[in-house]
Amino acid sequence: MRNSVSRSADAGRWTTRRNTTRYDRPMAPTLEIVVADITTLAVDAIVNAANSALSGGGGVDGAIHRAAGPELAPAARAAGPCPTGHAVMTVGFRLPARHVIHAVGPVWHDGDYGEDALLASCYSRSLELAGGAGLTSIAFPAISTGVYGFPRERAATIAIATVTDEAPRYPSLQRVIFCCFSERDASLYRSTLG
Repeated sequence: MRNSVSRSADAGRWTTRRNTTRYDRPMAPTLEIVVADITTLAVDAIVNAANSALSGGGGVDGAIHRAAGPELAPAARAAGPCPTGHAVMTVGFRLPARHVIHAVGPVWHDGDYGEDALLASCYSRSLELAGGAGLTSIAFPAISTGVYGFPRERAATIAIATVTDEAPRYPSLQRVIFCCFSERDASLYRSTLG
């Protein structure tokens, strides 16, 4: 069973149905928080927390590459390399998601090397790619919070602030999902959404 919470900022309203709480607002996408395997989501695009070579790896990156099948690796490599803070898009191949947006998050170095801005850029550029392609739904993992060591609470705050500010610029976007690996991560996003 997937647990989720949704919210949009600005003059919206809360609704609850089964295990989903949504906060809807006019003229902006609904924000949702789910605890799920991102590779199972049937959305227009899932975001991959990628390395700059776009070569696959561990964590979310490895899971997405395995679920998409062997076609993803050469397609991703052909789109790269990709610098930190940037993103590129490929098709989703065997995933339920039609596209994969490969975003290269920063490695945490105590916050003194522009990590916050680079992480925000991952979210902004991913939204720009999705909106530019006319996509209606996108799901993000907690970029850079695994092996890259970005503090989880700080990353959640940056993710939600960036998406809240940037997503309304793209009229096609109707749903933005924050796909969390654990209930602990989801609670950070819920408390940040407030």
